[in-house]
Amino acid sequence: MIGLGTIINTAAIILGGIIGRFSAKLFKEEQQEALKKACGISVIFIAIAGAMQGMMHIDGDAIVSGKSMLVVLCLTAGTIVGELIGIEKGLERFGEWLKKKSGNSGDKQFVNAFVTASLTVCIGAMAIVGAIQDGIMGDFSTLAVKAVLDFIIIVVMTSSLGKGAVFSAIPVLIFEGGITLLARLISPIMTDLAIAYLSLIGAILIFCVGVNLVWGKTVRVANMLPAVVFAVLAAYLPWSF
Repeated sequence: MIGLGTIINTAAIILGGIIGRFSAKLFKEEQQEALKKACGISVIFIAIAGAMQGMMHIDGDAIVSGKSMLVVLCLTAGTIVGELIGIEKGLERFGEWLKKKSGNSGDKQFVNAFVTASLTVCIGAMAIVGAIQDGIMGDFSTLAVKAVLDFIIIVVMTSSLGKGAVFSAIPVLIFEGGITLLARLISPIMTDLAIAYLSLIGAILIFCVGVNLVWGKTVRVANMLPAVVFAVLAAYLPWSF
């Protein structure tokens, strides 16, 4: 069944949010804050591992780093475009709308929880590659694995940030579902090199999400999202990074 992967991923996020909401009652405020920082540190190290995998390789007996220029150019160009468009503000406005429509107007952390969780579960190659596999071959295995990871992440985020995190299921449903429907058009574009570049830039953006969790909102990550588009485009340039 085409689209089953998206359904499984969305359901896992909702279930994780429900469990996280109930488990949050077991923790005091300072314990929830500690849990949020623990989640942020975990996200940071997961992102570092992904970024290092993309930037480093073994050359003989030495570990060599590379793709620094790719990172600088993609993040710079992506941030400029994102700031001009105002992606972060748009996502926050959608979060405010959800807060009112869901009857959570009194939840001060709702929008922050929604935006943070949405960025965490939507950014990355697994969402794109998994959705393409699901759309073309009906293979939902990649999204099923992602669903397990997202389930754990959302349980922790809902416990520490609040119920807004569970509403990240909506962007995931739209994003992965849309890619699944357009899979045959997108698939030729996503070469191995394009996926590698996207994974690298995606890992760095996830690192920024972790920074915001640990030290408060210091980076407008949503405004950096166009960087992943530039990462894919970079794979088609006549020179390598």
